[in-house]
Amino acid sequence: MAKDMYTKIGSWAFLIGILIALIIGLWQAYTLESTTETAFFSTDAGGWVAWLLAIIGAIVGILAFMGKGTITAKEVPAFLMAGIALVVMGGVFSGYYMILTPWIGALLSGVSMSLSIFVAPAVGILAIKAIWDIGKEV
Repeated sequence: MAKDMYTKIGSWAFLIGILIALIIGLWQAYTLESTTETAFFSTDAGGWVAWLLAIIGAIVGILAFMGKGTITAKEVPAFLMAGIALVVMGGVFSGYYMILTPWIGALLSGVSMSLSIFVAPAVGILAIKAIWDIGKEV
């Protein structure tokens, strides 16, 4: 019964996190291209949203760490690989979004940045678990 509840919490946290990250990423792209507004993540509200995304990502990671979330043990390596790719994309596109204009660079930058803020805590927690499991087998 409790596993089902944790699985539902993990599923909803993951879906809500992805949706918030995509919507905020699109808003970040709009503010990056706008000449009248400050980039969203540079504002106070953007900071709070980034914290919210990171906390939801940590919840997803902790539930997966305990084996009760949506990410199963078989899916951890693929999730780690995809998460690392998203985090790298967020870093790469954040500095070079002006090269790909109009809108493409800002869109890639905004969405990858917000997704990497969401995924990074889960990737970190699951990477620690993977290292622990590897060291435990020796």
